[in-house]
Amino acid sequence: MSKQIAIVTGGGAGLGLAITKKLVSEGIHVIMIGRNEENLKTAAAEFGQLCSYKAFDLQNLKEIPALIDEINTEYAKIDILVNNAGINMKKHFIEVTDDDFASVIQTNLSSVFAISREVVKKMIPAGNGCIINISSMAAQYDIPKVIAYSAAKTGVEGMTRAMATELSPLGIRINCVAPGFIKTAMSAKALDADPERKNKVFSRTPMGKMGEPEDIAEAVYFFCSVGAKYVTGVVMPVDGGNSIGF
Repeated sequence: MSKQIAIVTGGGAGLGLAITKKLVSEGIHVIMIGRNEENLKTAAAEFGQLCSYKAFDLQNLKEIPALIDEINTEYAKIDILVNNAGINMKKHFIEVTDDDFASVIQTNLSSVFAISREVVKKMIPAGNGCIINISSMAAQYDIPKVIAYSAAKTGVEGMTRAMATELSPLGIRINCVAPGFIKTAMSAKALDADPERKNKVFSRTPMGKMGEPEDIAEAVYFFCSVGAKYVTGVVMPVDGGNSIGF
């Protein structure tokens, strides 16, 4: 019971994998949630007894309560939730369909609300808990051709502050990490095919380089740690200065 229990959505790849690895290295048991069971299985095997997974599509909002009930029953408590799972879609504004928009909003915003609500129900009786949301530079300033993603991540940041105001008196801290441009398969796919955008990223990043997934993992762990016990409602860019660059 003394071991902390964390849920990391999208925990089997990219930023989520780095976050999972960091939390496990700090002795926290991580339950990864994701759609790709092969990725999850591989990660769980690599990280050992402190890592397990649930294959689940977070777009299935109606089944989220049962999923969290199952995890809480199995592990007796939930101390940490990292809302990392997300999808992106690069399209001109007028080409984005209602279904396109709804799909991105459902995965990146609605599921964050739904899973947080269910986890908070388990945290309230314990009188403590920690939720870390993952935002994006798309909520810090305009990025063209990602209208749905921008709307969702802006919503995540607003929800972080609203949740913190309501839940912090109950002992539950809510914070948010806003990654800059980080070296992942998703960012490589987006930037390598768009040299103009890639050049713009580097030109407005004062540190002159992309970040590593581990940079995000360290920030997430800080918010989980005793070092952040008096920190709530914060959106922290981890971006090499990108959000304030010219």
